[in-house]
Amino acid sequence: MVQLGDWKVWCGTLLLSVVIYLLHYILFVPTHTIMSKLWAGLLAPVCGVSAIVCFDVARRKTSTFHTYRSKLDHYVAIASLSWVGYFARRKMDKSCKDVVATQNKLLLDRLKENLETQYGKEYRFSEIKSREDYVKQLPLTYISHYEPYIQQMMIGEEKILTARQPVIFAVTSGTSGKSSILPMTGRQRFLFFIQGISVAYHSLLKDFAESNNLLKTLKFFYTPRWRKSESGILVGPNSSSPSNSKHLLNIYTTPKAGFEILSEPQALYIHLLFGLRDKSLGMLEANFSSIVLSSFDALYQNWSDIADDIERGEVNLKLNINESVRKELNNDLTPDPQRAKEIRDIMKSGSKMGIGQLLWPECNLILAADSGSFDLPAKILRETYCKGIPIYSPLYAASEGLLGVNIWPKEHPSHYVLAVNSMFFEFIPMDHSSEDQPKTVFIDQVEKGEEYELVITNAGGLYRYRFGDIVKVIDFYHQCPVIEFKHRKGQFLNVRGEKTSESLFYQALTEVVSTWFPQKLLNYCCVESLLIDDKGDSYAPFYHVFLELGDETKPLTAEQTAMIDKELCSRSYVYESFRNKGSIQPIKVYQVKLGTFEELRKFTINNTQASANQYKVPRVLKTKEAVNILLKNIVNNN
Repeated sequence: MVQLGDWKVWCGTLLLSVVIYLLHYILFVPTHTIMSKLWAGLLAPVCGVSAIVCFDVARRKTSTFHTYRSKLDHYVAIASLSWVGYFARRKMDKSCKDVVATQNKLLLDRLKENLETQYGKEYRFSEIKSREDYVKQLPLTYISHYEPYIQQMMIGEEKILTARQPVIFAVTSGTSGKSSILPMTGRQRFLFFIQGISVAYHSLLKDFAESNNLLKTLKFFYTPRWRKSESGILVGPNSSSPSNSKHLLNIYTTPKAGFEILSEPQALYIHLLFGLRDKSLGMLEANFSSIVLSSFDALYQNWSDIADDIERGEVNLKLNINESVRKELNNDLTPDPQRAKEIRDIMKSGSKMGIGQLLWPECNLILAADSGSFDLPAKILRETYCKGIPIYSPLYAASEGLLGVNIWPKEHPSHYVLAVNSMFFEFIPMDHSSEDQPKTVFIDQVEKGEEYELVITNAGGLYRYRFGDIVKVIDFYHQCPVIEFKHRKGQFLNVRGEKTSESLFYQALTEVVSTWFPQKLLNYCCVESLLIDDKGDSYAPFYHVFLELGDETKPLTAEQTAMIDKELCSRSYVYESFRNKGSIQPIKVYQVKLGTFEELRKFTINNTQASANQYKVPRVLKTKEAVNILLKNIVNNN
């Protein structure tokens, strides 16, 4: 409710009065000065728009930590994004009504733009007149195909894969294999913002009208350690830091100095500190739901120190950060004993159920990916810390660019309309996914209910690229496929060629664990027996499954662990047939200590090129070093 004494109402009233006076002056006051009328005529609409803006700002919920300037920056940022999203959504809808024409134009325009590149000349782009010509002339490719070209680009050679020079060399997470380096052009960033972020924001406001406010967002983001190529172009994750934009920075609780902390534990502490001091927080945001979950886990370890910091109005002296950063952060803090007491009273209860809404009563949404391997952490959030707060997974994206947009924020499981103006898509039916050069089908040839391996042609110079995502077509939006992300191609169980997918195993596992009440599944992964010295009772291979459960003091029984193998047999005829023949031994299940998967996460980030923003729990481990972390943390061995 806007109070009569609110400065915003008085400003609005004053501006409206000025408009009325100017209109009266123009229409009724005689004057011989044409310029004075023109000047007044210009001022009238300016004042009118200003009055409308003041009124619109006044009626919205606002963070108590906004200044007048930051409030206006916040308003302009989200208002602009909303309008861009409105027009981008209209264009998307139009494109989805004729996907063949849209995709053909995108492909031919992209090839035309890159005719004179080294790659364009080698594969004779000038001869390609249709999508059929394209698939005949170019092979399906993997990242290894592009590595020599990317090396040329990194030393500064131009017009290799694309006519446009890259603005960054993006490093992939490497969760399902080794990290790769991909060129990314400024055009890709532009498309990602216009066709992805703005459309998702438009959908968010449509379904969650209460989010149309000036409350701040707690964004969990960890600035990576960048390096540069020989040509001086940045190399690292392609996630953009909020600190890169002064105006967007005003949307978030963490000040600029907090986003410049390179150590994840210290950065997370600061995110939580500035997020917790703002009781009127509106949203939580991270790339993945797993990041939000681990942040709440960290909150339970650090809340007492954070409450002390809020009470004193200064950052804990024990926190290992640069003193200049500490000084900047302290300048943004003021003592708040009342808020500190509220936090202590809430956290001392010890309950994890709905703690998010207790700490932040105005929080109405979590923005984070919740599909594929992120379904489990999202499920835990919904059932514990963030019970009552919806999760919206806005985009289907990767280092390769924008792949899809979720325009149904309230529906679960999350699904995405393919970004037909961003990528040229081909699809490999799963029956042929193991072939080196299988025949692909085009976007208008896919069938509802079927699963496919995605093949993309992007704006960064990847042509007919098999990047490893498996998706299921669940519907159509106009003519455009609507897909669910299922799993990465490398993340399945395949010791005997049975190809048990990650999603199928997850369904079997969660069905079994649901019968172990009150035990809850917190995390899991699988390992093929070839990576572990324990070979079981015969020569036949099998799977080791590692589970992190809610209570490590209650070891699983042999009967319980045997249920997983039995359930998987009931869901997979192929797996069952191999088991019956003795070609695969029974699954061997281990329960690991609480915190084991957090240790695995830290190990992976410290020993690969992946950043904390990119990390995904590998559901099938591929290295002995990672396996050893699990083996040393076993609670019981059945």
